[in-house]
Amino acid sequence: MNYETTLQAQDTAQYPLEAGDGGDLSGVPGEQAARRRRRWVIGAIAGTILLIAALLLMSGGAEEDTLAPPGAGQVPAVTVIAPGRTTVAGTIEATGTLAARRELPVGSVGEGGRVISVPVDEGQWVRQGQVLVSIDRSVQAQQIEGARAQIGVAQADLNLAQANLDRALKLVDRGFISKADVERLTALRDAARSRVAVARATVGELQARTARLNIYAPASGLVLTRTVEPGQTVSGGGAPLFTIAQGGEMELRTRLGEEDLANVSVGARATVTPVSGDRSYTGEVWQISPTIDAQSRQGEARIALAYAPGLRPGGFASASLSSGTVVAPRLPESAIMSDDKGSFVLVVGRDNKVSRRGVTTGMVTAGGIVIRSGLTGAERVVLRAGGFLNPGDTVKPVTAAR
Repeated sequence: MNYETTLQAQDTAQYPLEAGDGGDLSGVPGEQAARRRRRWVIGAIAGTILLIAALLLMSGGAEEDTLAPPGAGQVPAVTVIAPGRTTVAGTIEATGTLAARRELPVGSVGEGGRVISVPVDEGQWVRQGQVLVSIDRSVQAQQIEGARAQIGVAQADLNLAQANLDRALKLVDRGFISKADVERLTALRDAARSRVAVARATVGELQARTARLNIYAPASGLVLTRTVEPGQTVSGGGAPLFTIAQGGEMELRTRLGEEDLANVSVGARATVTPVSGDRSYTGEVWQISPTIDAQSRQGEARIALAYAPGLRPGGFASASLSSGTVVAPRLPESAIMSDDKGSFVLVVGRDNKVSRRGVTTGMVTAGGIVIRSGLTGAERVVLRAGGFLNPGDTVKPVTAAR
């Protein structure tokens, strides 16, 4: 017996083989540990598969809008809504610029001259006829005095001519003066009387011109701008020296699209909010442009506003205009889709099949988008997940709570 035969005999004696097992090594410790590991792995895999299957079964009704995969043979459940018809107060949102409703430019209408004083400033209220600018009138005062002196000269000539005529009339009956002399003296008297009238008219003209040197407020209102200072020389017909908002009234000039302009009428209420503050002011539309700009397809609406310190001409403001009320269906934004053919919704018919319905949208409100045409309000409209459906699909409609 050699060395190898001796080792084999020792191993056989330590780990004896059972009869008929064909040399099975199950009794070897390493082989038993390997078998235990394989059983744990198989059990873990089987448990994972069971858990996934349970989760899939539990999630089958959790989301009613989840669509079954193509070819799964399941009818998807989708949420639908019957919008009905709602009375909606129409509003139009717009922006524009604040301005004086009646802006009065005030300048010099006289001959002009050197400015002596300017008693008013921007932001002050003035009354009609109040002096805004005083202009030096020293030269005009002297001219008026000279014209008044001419009245005295003309009056003296008239008195002399009248006296000569009176004497001639007393002597004509005695034959000392001819009738021709009386007629001549009468003409002289009449000429003197006319010169008196001319002198008086000259004084009146000079007084009127002098009065026009000063600049007066043509109407009561708020002074918006001032471009004149004492010592400045002004001339008649020059650039305006003041701008006055008549009565202090303001307005918002806003441009609206052709369709919106047609829905606004004179007298419509509006709420105006300047961007410079949080306060809003109430006004009403007092004028609507009779024309539409051919390029922008817009027209102007003017909203009258009472005076308020927060309304500053030239400022920017937003406005909400009332455009009446409409009765129409109203849908959430999630129910309305659009493509190259326009806006549309998906409607579920009585046979639970989906069909496409083109709609025309209107104003956007806090409760949804108004549908101007395309729906009566009694249809069942897909509320969500419309992008996963196609016309002709069969669905299980679930009515949403309103």
